[in-house]
Amino acid sequence: MANIGDVAHDVANYVADLALTKLPRAAAPAFTSAMVKLVDLSIDGKGRLPGVKHVAGRYLARQQEVEPAIRTAIRHHLALAAAQGVVTNIGGAFSMLIGTPANVTGVIVVQIRMVACIAHLSGYDIDDPRVRTAVVMCLLGDQELERQISDHRLPSTPLAVATSPVHDPQLHAAVADRVLTHILADAAGKGLVTTIGRKAPIIGGGVGGVADWLDTMTVSRCAQANLPTRRRITA
Repeated sequence: MANIGDVAHDVANYVADLALTKLPRAAAPAFTSAMVKLVDLSIDGKGRLPGVKHVAGRYLARQQEVEPAIRTAIRHHLALAAAQGVVTNIGGAFSMLIGTPANVTGVIVVQIRMVACIAHLSGYDIDDPRVRTAVVMCLLGDQELERQISDHRLPSTPLAVATSPVHDPQLHAAVADRVLTHILADAAGKGLVTTIGRKAPIIGGGVGGVADWLDTMTVSRCAQANLPTRRRITA
């Protein structure tokens, strides 16, 4: 009998491929611009949400060294991911961009900001669209990232993309589309138990918080593995 997790993964990949290849062409530009805009807003900040450079600078000023600052950034964003009310509030400002519930959007925003913090503290220029493409790729986590690179769905590793000699705007948009589509399809494929748990009295928030914490921890490990420190920065 097939493993349930494997079946869910296959379903998620099928849905992702279907969304990327079968949706009407007319919808593609809006979808692409929405995800790219979400990435930019998440990193640059909006309203009371400060930009990632400012936040990372505070971590570095507090810790004085890069590695402790990165660990602090990760702990902070893990806590945000687990805090359902906070995540929903963050996602509410952006959920209309990609047409997902505020909680799902909020977790994506938290993860983008966490990876961008790691990248900035590690010496990457997060204003560079190549680095932003690499940041988005890390949202897949190590296993899915390796799988998509092996299947030639993604061009190379986040490090290779971030340090590429040229920037390809079409690649940036295509990667953003693929990653977002996978995230949404994966959530649909594996989310039944979590969804039921979220709706259960008393434990619902705990189930959702733990699931989001675990997903964000996976993303943090992927970012640390794929965006090694390049140079020392100052706050």
